[in-house]
Amino acid sequence: MPSLSLREKPDVKQIQASIYDFPKYYDVLFGSDWKAEYDFILASAREHSRRGVRRLFEPACGTGRLLYRFAAAGFAVAGLDLNPRAVAYCNARLKRRGLPPAAFVGDMSDFRLRKRFDVAFNTINSFRHLPSEDAAAAHLQCVAAALGRGGIYVLGLHLTPTRGDPQDEESWAARRGHLCVASRMQSLSLDRRRRRERVAMTIDVHTPTRHFRIADEFIFRTYTASQMRDLLARVPLLEWVETYDFAYRIDEPVRIGPETEDVALVLRRR
Repeated sequence: MPSLSLREKPDVKQIQASIYDFPKYYDVLFGSDWKAEYDFILASAREHSRRGVRRLFEPACGTGRLLYRFAAAGFAVAGLDLNPRAVAYCNARLKRRGLPPAAFVGDMSDFRLRKRFDVAFNTINSFRHLPSEDAAAAHLQCVAAALGRGGIYVLGLHLTPTRGDPQDEESWAARRGHLCVASRMQSLSLDRRRRRERVAMTIDVHTPTRHFRIADEFIFRTYTASQMRDLLARVPLLEWVETYDFAYRIDEPVRIGPETEDVALVLRRR
């Protein structure tokens, strides 16, 4: 795989922009491991939902890397995202497969759906883009209102550990045909008091004839396990029923400790 080091190729053309404005490259990077998440969401529904699974909803759906696969399998789906380019990409791929458009531009902390859903999911930290406790609580309340009673919300995020140092760098790469996309995500600063983590992310794009880099920075809100419990206490319609890690083994739930970071929470609508 190509190197992610910025020092090795200082002459690489760099674009300072939001990674979310490049849905094709984002989808290659985050869509490569879709099967584990797809299977885990359905397994979570079988294990923890009190209703059948026919309708699935994804807030912050992005390119629809999971949404369109559920749609292709015969489920009714819907998703929302703030980024219109991502929404257009998602709906275009659905259309190419003869499926109706299912994504719309919307705010994940302020939405209302016409129909109730059986399962909602948000698995790759998008929740942490919500900038405040009030916005996070509003999001969870919107999700609760969108779920039928007994339905579940699978929510994946990185917790901030209370013992030891959190992981501060992550790199990975993925390939689709002749296109290779490599990423490096790095924590630049962590303010535990203000609960703000400043993160830098670069995406190196390699084609047979080009190599360029997209560079972005954003702020994640931080959550310890205790802070997450306090937040969920504000949304009594959602019950925290089980916790897993990013290995996505439905028969191996985890117990959160002071060093725990990666979690997939299963929340059930009362």
